[in-house]
Amino acid sequence: MTWPRNVAPEILDHLPPNDPVVIQCRRDLRLINTLVGNARTVADALARHSPQAPRVLVDFGAGDGTFMLRVAQRLAPRWQNVTVVLLDRQGYVEDETREAFAALKWNVEAVTADLFDYLEQMNASVGAVMTANLFVHHFERPQLERLFAHVARSASLFVACEPRRSMIIARLSAWLWVAGCHDVTVQDAKSSVRAGFRSGELSDAWSNAWPRGDEWQLHEKTVWPFSQCFVARRRG
Repeated sequence: MTWPRNVAPEILDHLPPNDPVVIQCRRDLRLINTLVGNARTVADALARHSPQAPRVLVDFGAGDGTFMLRVAQRLAPRWQNVTVVLLDRQGYVEDETREAFAALKWNVEAVTADLFDYLEQMNASVGAVMTANLFVHHFERPQLERLFAHVARSASLFVACEPRRSMIIARLSAWLWVAGCHDVTVQDAKSSVRAGFRSGELSDAWSNAWPRGDEWQLHEKTVWPFSQCFVARRRG
């Protein structure tokens, strides 16, 4: 049965960063990322497709930076002196997180900006590595293709880990309250799954956004049971 994407506003996106509900939901999100293993998935994809450490890594929708910190901890034995840009519309990276990056010999820049404004100002020859975790599902198809066109213009590698769209996963997400998650987290999780991706959809959006397919190698796979991982690597 075909289950089309349904992108709807998520409650958390419209609350101020110091709201107690937001603070609880950040803790919930860290738990969810741990349960589904997204940090491992992103770190493994980065290590496989970029054996040498990049000069700059930009993480979209980085939130409080703790997800990318978990990724960095997995990569630090082989990647050092990386400048990680934690890009988010609301900046709230704590000193403890910054210190943890510094201990790994990673430099941190927390940037509070609109994603498209930031990408439009990037130099086309930057060659940064870019990542997104549970983020690009927020975009309808036209916005998604616009995002991918910007990324293809400035990046050397892009890795995204997103919800897999499945009726079973949508039903399971309704039970996150059992793990102590807030009602807002539960509602947003269900919305995220409905806006998630099935196999091949991210690759198709990239190909439409950047038709010069010989410039990029695309890899997309399902990471059971909950995620869809997409990798675009510039050839050469």
